[in-house]
Amino acid sequence: MFNPYFLVTFLYIALAVLGALDAALINFNLLPFFAGLRWMRVHFITLGALTELVFGILPLLVASRNGLPRPKIRWDIWLTLNLGLLILLLGIPPINGVLITTGGTLIFTAAVLLMIQLGRLRNPRTETQPSAGRKFYILGLAYLLLGIIVGTGLWQGWSVWLQIKVPLEVHIHANNWGFMSLVFAGLLIDLYPSFAGRSLAWPRSITPIFWMMTLGALGLVLGPWFQSNLFSVPGLILHLSATIWLLLNVIKPLVGDRRLWTPGILHLITSYVWILAPVLIAPLIILEVPGFPGAGIEQNAPQALIYGWVLQFGYAIIPLLFRRVFQPESPSKLGGNWFSLIAVHLGGVFLWAGIFLHESQATLHGVAYGLWFVSMLPIAYELWQIVRSGMNNLQDKNAVPAVAESGD
Repeated sequence: MFNPYFLVTFLYIALAVLGALDAALINFNLLPFFAGLRWMRVHFITLGALTELVFGILPLLVASRNGLPRPKIRWDIWLTLNLGLLILLLGIPPINGVLITTGGTLIFTAAVLLMIQLGRLRNPRTETQPSAGRKFYILGLAYLLLGIIVGTGLWQGWSVWLQIKVPLEVHIHANNWGFMSLVFAGLLIDLYPSFAGRSLAWPRSITPIFWMMTLGALGLVLGPWFQSNLFSVPGLILHLSATIWLLLNVIKPLVGDRRLWTPGILHLITSYVWILAPVLIAPLIILEVPGFPGAGIEQNAPQALIYGWVLQFGYAIIPLLFRRVFQPESPSKLGGNWFSLIAVHLGGVFLWAGIFLHESQATLHGVAYGLWFVSMLPIAYELWQIVRSGMNNLQDKNAVPAVAESGD
C-alpha cells in the first residue's frame, strides 16, 4: 500500500497552501520581500503536487485497467524525479542556470523512464477493458518533455538557436494545453466509471477527442513558437472542441440523477470554466483593442488557470486517488465540499476583477489568493485523514501477525 509519490504529493500540497497564503499577504503588502516567488508557487502545484501524483498513479492505473499485476515502485524513477524537483526549486528563486538545467535534465530523464514503463504495460490478451487513457498519458508526457526543454532553455539561450519567438508562452502552452490537458482527459476517461457508476456518453468518441486534443495542443505550441495565428487559431479551435466534447461525455450520463451532482463532480466540470475565460478574451488581445489590459491578462491569466483549473481539478481527483491507494476497500469518492467549491471560484473572480480594475488590483488579488488559501484547507485536511487512516490500518494489519507469533 505504501506509495512514496503520494506522501510527497501531500507535502507539495501543503507548500501550495502556504504559497497561496504568502501571495495573499504579499498583495496586502505584508510580506513584500517574498514577491519574487510567483513562479515557485505555480511549480508547487504543477511540477510538485500534480506531477508527483501522475508519476505515482499512472503505472498502477494502466496496469489495473489492462489486467496486469500491480507494478512495483520504480525507485530509480522516484529518486530521479524528486532530486530533479528539489534542485529545480532551489534554482528558481536565485535564477541559477546550472541548478535549473540540472533539475530539468533529471525531471526529463524521469519522464522518459515513465513513458517507457507505460509503453510496456500492455496485455493484448486481457479480458478486461483496456486503459483508454494510456495514449493520453504517453502523449501528455511527451509534451512535458517539450515543456522541460523550452523552460530550461529560457536560462541557457536555447530559444535563439531553436528560433522560438515567445519561449515563455511555448513553455506554458506545452505544460498546460499539452501535458496537463491530455493527462487530465485520460484520468477522466479511466476513472469516470468508478466514481459515476456508468460509462461515458459516447465511448467511441475517445479516439477522435485524443487526436483533436493532441493536434490542438501542437497548434497552441507552434503558434507562439513562430508567433503566428495560423497555428494558434486552428489549435485553439481543435483543443477547445475536444475539451467540450469530453465534458459533454461526462455530463450527459449524469443528467436527471441529482445524487451524483456532488461538490466533487462540480469541481471537475466547473474547473474548465477557467480554461474558457482566457479563450474568450484571446481575440481581444490578438486584435489589440485600445484600452484593453492585454499585458495584465498575459501576466495574471496563468495564475487563474493554475489555481482555478489545474488545482481545482486536483481537489476532486487527488482525494479519490489517495483513497484507492490508502483505503482500497472504501468506495470511490471525489474530493471537495461546498466550501472549497465556492471559495476557489470566488478566487478566480477576484483575480480577473483585479486585472480590469487596475487601481484596486493589489487588494483584489490579495483577496483572490486568500480565497484560494482557505479553499485548500479542507482538501489538505481530507488528504491528511485518508493518509492517517491508511497508515493506521497498515499498522493494525502488521500488529496481528506479531500478536499471533507471540501467542505461539
